[in-house]
Amino acid sequence: MSLFQRIRRSESLQPQSLLGRTTLTLAFSSFLIAVVSTIALNVFVIDPIAERSADDEAALLVLSAQTWVELPPQARPYFELELAQSHDLIISVAEQTLPPLDRYLPFTELLLEKLQRRLALDVRMYDGNDLVWVDVPMAGYNLQIGFSPDRRDVQLLYVAIVIASLGAGIVFLTSLLIVRKIARPLVQVGKQAETFRGLAEIEPLPETGPRELVSLARNFNTMADEIALVLANRTTLMAGISHDLRTPLTRMRLALALLPDTVDQRLVQRFEGNLEAMDVLIGDALRFAQGTREEVQSLALAPYVREVLDTFDQEIDFSCSISDGVILDLAPNAFSRVLSNLVGNAIKYANRVQVSLDGTEVVVSDDGPGIPESERGRVFQPFYRLEASRNVSTGGSGLGLAVVQQLSAAHGWKIHIADSALGGAEFRWRFDINAR
Repeated sequence: MSLFQRIRRSESLQPQSLLGRTTLTLAFSSFLIAVVSTIALNVFVIDPIAERSADDEAALLVLSAQTWVELPPQARPYFELELAQSHDLIISVAEQTLPPLDRYLPFTELLLEKLQRRLALDVRMYDGNDLVWVDVPMAGYNLQIGFSPDRRDVQLLYVAIVIASLGAGIVFLTSLLIVRKIARPLVQVGKQAETFRGLAEIEPLPETGPRELVSLARNFNTMADEIALVLANRTTLMAGISHDLRTPLTRMRLALALLPDTVDQRLVQRFEGNLEAMDVLIGDALRFAQGTREEVQSLALAPYVREVLDTFDQEIDFSCSISDGVILDLAPNAFSRVLSNLVGNAIKYANRVQVSLDGTEVVVSDDGPGIPESERGRVFQPFYRLEASRNVSTGGSGLGLAVVQQLSAAHGWKIHIADSALGGAEFRWRFDINAR
């Protein structure tokens, strides 16, 4: 596996949300901080304290043994009671047969080392009666002193767990607070960008928060206003050109109608055909420039689709899986124009056309030559046509599918091209449905 592939794979394993990635990064850094803190705490705090505590404990054991030896026999029981009550130490002159201490107790290891250094003797420890016993030879007596094994035990593991758990909680809450403040404006920008269709009525983003987010919101609002202005100017320009061009076209049609009968009629028909093609081209260009300003209305979907299909002379197979009572909120003219363009495009290049309506999707299939997969993204471009499948007799401006793409983008609809079961092309048109 190459380095690039390993990098791509590691990126795919990362959380996809900003909160997840930030939390993961902060969690890793907090884990390192917890490890360093635990090591530093152990080296500079716990170990020195444990060393001093073990030395103090060893001094207490030696001092207790020395005091016991120096006391008169009748006072020793009172001293033993005082040690038990005040220091949790049990001192005994009777030798007990106990097993050696084989449990690992960090503090007893340190205590044994300190005792051996103070007594300059080989001291042994034993395990018994929930106590740890140590031999302390003193002035001819072989004393045994018992103490609790965990009275001053070092709990390094618990310290590490506390630091890591509290650190993880603090990191999570901190990252949640920070990312929410950062992600909320970014989510707003993403939603606005997703719903923006070039309309001037878009609600501007609030320009508040940190300087970088304010700059992002301001630039987005400026971009949206400029795009809306460009589209509005384009619509106005195309409408003006269409109106201005149709006036001389009408005059040319009138001039052709007034020509004397001596003029060659085949020439007249050719002129009339060219004028008709120009009129269609102008109409398609105008529809391409407009079509994004329509308001949605409540319509019965299935009857409306049948109404659009009835406008075609060719018989079209239609199947529907929803009832006639399903009401939708949609732009009727844009909806009918998209459906008409898809069906009309199929009729141009095929003999058989099928239309199916299934919930939120309309599928238009035909038995024509189809659309190569490499060309499916380009057929939605304005004035682009597949020369291999072009029907010269039908003419056309190459704007039909471009209008489909533009209206779909303007209203949040999705268009996908696939291979039809009939052998030709299949257009799957999915739209958001607000049914009731």
